[in-house]
Amino acid sequence: MGKIISIITSIALLFITSLGLAQNKASYGPASWKLGIALYAYNSVSLPEELELAKQSGVKFIEGFSFGKAGAELKDSMIMTLSPVGLLKVKQLIQQSGLEMESMYVTGGNTIAQWKRDFEIAKALHLKFVTGEPAMSMLNSVDSLAGVYGIKVALHNHWKGTSQYWHPDSTLAALKGHPNFGACPDFGHYPKSGIVPEEALKKLAGHVIAVHLKDIAEFNNPKLKDVPVGTGVVNFPKIFEELQKQNFHGNINIERDQQEVPNNLISVQQTVSYYLKTLGLLKKQ
Repeated sequence: MGKIISIITSIALLFITSLGLAQNKASYGPASWKLGIALYAYNSVSLPEELELAKQSGVKFIEGFSFGKAGAELKDSMIMTLSPVGLLKVKQLIQQSGLEMESMYVTGGNTIAQWKRDFEIAKALHLKFVTGEPAMSMLNSVDSLAGVYGIKVALHNHWKGTSQYWHPDSTLAALKGHPNFGACPDFGHYPKSGIVPEEALKKLAGHVIAVHLKDIAEFNNPKLKDVPVGTGVVNFPKIFEELQKQNFHGNINIERDQQEVPNNLISVQQTVSYYLKTLGLLKKQ
């Protein structure tokens, strides 16, 4: 009798565990994705103005960039040059805005000291990961630092001729043997190198920490600037479908390289609407 009870108990526990895993995967749908904006989209102004524009954009999350201007109170110094006191002020500005910064694009460099500087910034701002493009010669050192700080590095791509991560295969090669790395594919940059974004995304399955939401007007033209999301050649419905297949549950950051006048607010708001409508997330009135 005891043996039967033991078997029944084991089956019940297995069922409960399987149910829990299924529920977790189900919760990784679009409603769980963290829609935000890369503040670089508003890089013509300094941090306080960037934060105000981000609030008007209708998102909750933001990604900073280490070479951005910190604001008049901090003499418009680049964030990467600030003292601990200056970084505390930046942190306070973000908290006061009601937005959440979980990541920052960092420039890194060719020395351990430069990368340590960027990890110290990330630590001071309580970031979950940094986005960057470490040199191949620095991969082991940067991965080790990421482990020490407990802050992941999301490898980012620009286009062929400007980035060693322009192709998903080179990103995969860099990820190999580096457990503290992930990927942050930029969908608007891949077409400049003739790469279909959703195919690149498939190759990076299991490694994607975050993505940059960006569109471009045509393939194989690296001179082009981006266009508002949903108006170019990138097939976002397929991308969203692939993200769901991968049980993605990270950050989706809208970014613009094109600088509109007076700023990119209107096109960013249009992108937010497109995103919500395409994924069926628009709230019913």
